[in-house]
Amino acid sequence: MAQTHSEMSIFNPAIPASAYSRFLAGRAVEARSQGEWTEDDGPVPALYLSHGAPPLFDDPLWIGQLFDWSQSLPKPNAILIVSAHWESAPLSLSASDAGTPLVYDFGGFAPVYYQMTYPTPDAVDLVRRVAAMMPDREPAHQHAFRGLDHGAWVPLKVMYPMADIPVLQMSMPTHDPQRLFELGRRLRPLRDEGVLIIGSGFMTHGLQHATRDMLENNLVPGWSAEFDAWVADAMARGDFETLAAYDRAPGMPYAHPTVEHFTPLFITMGAATDSESAPTTVIDDFKFGFAARSVQYA
Repeated sequence: MAQTHSEMSIFNPAIPASAYSRFLAGRAVEARSQGEWTEDDGPVPALYLSHGAPPLFDDPLWIGQLFDWSQSLPKPNAILIVSAHWESAPLSLSASDAGTPLVYDFGGFAPVYYQMTYPTPDAVDLVRRVAAMMPDREPAHQHAFRGLDHGAWVPLKVMYPMADIPVLQMSMPTHDPQRLFELGRRLRPLRDEGVLIIGSGFMTHGLQHATRDMLENNLVPGWSAEFDAWVADAMARGDFETLAAYDRAPGMPYAHPTVEHFTPLFITMGAATDSESAPTTVIDDFKFGFAARSVQYA
């Protein structure tokens, strides 16, 4: 069923986060019976997802898409996530104590979104493991108080609503595709240990070029559709070199006036067992006119 104008509005939802409240009272309980990862399951897939912000909590379709995705996988032992919203060099890691704080890095939304929490278990073991994987020339710096930003906690509150999995966020220290790919490759062994690696961005993110009509009625501009189709074709061919030349892609620079929502893809590709194989497309959709394409690499 098509969503109504009021349901699509990111400016004035009738009851903020009501779709998420219904989810918590209903399907979220299924997460309690999710089977835990074992070595027999093999490496946990590596994901690139289009993460959303508070509007995700008002979109029942999007909630269902992300939750169904998480439930199709074994429950990971831990989650390592790289978000578009933490660009920092040198490489940095978020606070690892239990109940990691959240960063409410958005503005203009209803108070309910700023009161949300996501009290995950401590991720101390994962911090040690990740730090040990980094070369001496580029050690990981741990922040004692830096929390999870909305590129991490918003989708994870939907995918793993019980907040019972350790979560660690890693900064994105560069936008160079090859360096990000190599970083993902360093992290690849974590997948054999039951760690879910996620690159969190948005397949198109031309907010500067969005119109109110586009946002409220999910009107898809040509630049968004063209860039998304280009990405889908290149990923299907396992063509890293083409993807790395994203600045020459159709729809640019409108699709990504700045590239931080696209480049987490290269960490995901690096973490893949075979980045030259086509990923599984899990979400092939547009949200507010932006491509929300989200994929899974084996």
